[in-house]
Amino acid sequence: MAQQVELGLDTFGDVMVGLDGERISHAQSIRNIVEQAVLADELGIDFIGVGEHHRDDFAVSAPEVVLAGIASRTSRIRLGSAVTVLSSDDPVRVFERFSTVDALSNGRAEVILGRGSFTESFPLFGFDMADYQQLFEDKIDLFAEILKNEPVTWTGKLRAGLTEQSVFPPIENGTLKTWVGVGGSPESVVRAARYGMPLMLAIIGGDPLRFAPYAELYKRALAQFELPELPIGAHSPGHVAATDEQALEELYPHFKVNRDRIGAERGWPPVTRAEFEHEARDGALFAGSPKTVADKIVRAVRGLGLSRFDLKYSNGTMPHEQLMSSIGLYGREVVPMVREQLAAE
Repeated sequence: MAQQVELGLDTFGDVMVGLDGERISHAQSIRNIVEQAVLADELGIDFIGVGEHHRDDFAVSAPEVVLAGIASRTSRIRLGSAVTVLSSDDPVRVFERFSTVDALSNGRAEVILGRGSFTESFPLFGFDMADYQQLFEDKIDLFAEILKNEPVTWTGKLRAGLTEQSVFPPIENGTLKTWVGVGGSPESVVRAARYGMPLMLAIIGGDPLRFAPYAELYKRALAQFELPELPIGAHSPGHVAATDEQALEELYPHFKVNRDRIGAERGWPPVTRAEFEHEARDGALFAGSPKTVADKIVRAVRGLGLSRFDLKYSNGTMPHEQLMSSIGLYGREVVPMVREQLAAE
């Protein structure tokens, strides 16, 4: 039987440069994201995810507001976060905002919850990094209760409890699709299964198939919790151009700026061109011609049993025009190639 898979896009809202190399404003970067999502919708791409950050190099701190803007300009593409940093937010407010997006989009909203690999939101909103683990435990537990669409009675350790509290607006039809984003922690995989939430693997380095043990762990955990099979998705960075050479040449300077800036904060050495090319050839960087990118996606879908693959198409300072071209090739060529290959199984 052919494997069914949704094919989406993610952006972290990186602040871009213009074709002249000059940095554009945060405001223009946000407006560009809406235009990118409109194109994705026109091309029939299944999903657009918008990340949350609270720092100068990323324009989007309130993805739900951006998604509401996208909802008003699109008709079919599903709209979600990539990810929502639940640990430094409030579960009630997160649900309220996404249920509002769901209403505005006629049922197209979903949320990906995560602990956050960037930690700037914790001191910004008054949270202690010493509580990093417990904050997420408390808040995902409360969020799971809210998803039941019933009055909530709940107690936790770091967030005030609730007694018979309803949350508004409710989802109009069904429940809010809620994923858990995981970067490589077995405990996080099991937690997603325990709450009966689909798993989204953030695969940003190395051979994507090294995540196969996490996919298998998730399936085993679901079975042990006596829950049905649930979707597994993956999110990886990439860029599509007419040829492999063009894709790498366009991507590398922006990839390096972004990677080295973040790496300097985390104690990583500067990335080399050889490392970049290795990651594109054998790793989790889905960069190349439509055929190259499609083949890599099919390999990941088959090897990990994916129900969805999201290409993180935003890449550091890469200009809007190149991002639009990449989205166009992804929608017009990569997506049909992937579907054709999977249908031929």
